[in-house]
Amino acid sequence: MKAKRPTILLISILLFAGCATEKPLEKAPPPIETAETYFNRAVDYSQKGEYQKAISDYNKAIDINPEFVVAYLNRGYSHSRVSEFEKAIADYTKAIELNPRYAIAYYNRGFVYRRMGEYDRALLDFTKAIEINPKYASAYYNRGHIYHYKGDYEKAWEDIRKAKSLGYKVSDEFLKTLREAAGRQR
Repeated sequence: MKAKRPTILLISILLFAGCATEKPLEKAPPPIETAETYFNRAVDYSQKGEYQKAISDYNKAIDINPEFVVAYLNRGYSHSRVSEFEKAIADYTKAIELNPRYAIAYYNRGFVYRRMGEYDRALLDFTKAIEINPKYASAYYNRGHIYHYKGDYEKAWEDIRKAKSLGYKVSDEFLKTLREAAGRQR
């Protein structure tokens, strides 16, 4: 038993001595947030319907990377969800400036114009989205809706048929409304 005591004592001394000579741990610097980090968190917020938080993180992502096209697109969507239509338009416009072939930016801006009742501007944007992507079914559908609002039922039918041929599900109710409106026009 006596032999174990000096061994334990020796180990204890070595442990304490070793600890006493080590440098204290330095605090690690906080991680640097990247534009992608803010962007990903903003996407999560948006998916949860927390649009103001999403906008805040999209702002930070854009501050870090002012050419982050998708951040403008998504921030525009978040602005539109909280009825900040002018800000949404500005973000979609910036996305288009950065990437003039970005069909979804034209589509989304057209959708906001449609919600604002600016049908001519919406028509231009839906048409541009279709020009860039001729298989953009929802752009045909929404453009067809605008033609319906404007009383141009022939063009409305043309776009609605095209949307359907591309797989867009058009409600029977809207088809009935369009048929009735076209019938009254004749």
